[in-house]
Amino acid sequence: MNNIKDVAEGLITKFGTKVGLSEDEKSLVVAAEDIIDVLQEIKENTDYTFLEDVTAVDYPECFTAVYHLLSLQDGQILRVKANLDKENPQIESAVSVWNSANVMERETYDLMGIIFTDHPDLKRVLCPDDFEGHPLRKDFKVEAAPRQ
Repeated sequence: MNNIKDVAEGLITKFGTKVGLSEDEKSLVVAAEDIIDVLQEIKENTDYTFLEDVTAVDYPECFTAVYHLLSLQDGQILRVKANLDKENPQIESAVSVWNSANVMERETYDLMGIIFTDHPDLKRVLCPDDFEGHPLRKDFKVEAAPRQ
């Protein structure tokens, strides 16, 4: 079961309308509150067992958490997206499903400000601890450094 439509059909049967295909039919779109249940189901019952990447996108109306899952059987990638509230972007941590999510979620927190609830050690990993803001957000203000 590696075809994205087959994976989507299996998940829709189990989770109903909480899972769907994107308009371009290249991504699964999942309700944020169900992300861990869906990721666990994908890991346990499909060939997409490897978490390749966790990232986020800053759209004008929302943030989107994006998970790229790899099938080690045929090298196919499955993209799973969850839309998050623009004012309070939070989603449950996937560390309970894949330990490798730990550093990827810390990077996403550091650069985009996405809060991964229940993360075991959510803190900055790229920017200094006293850095203010999240530099990949569209509302991040870039200012020139003072001349010395």
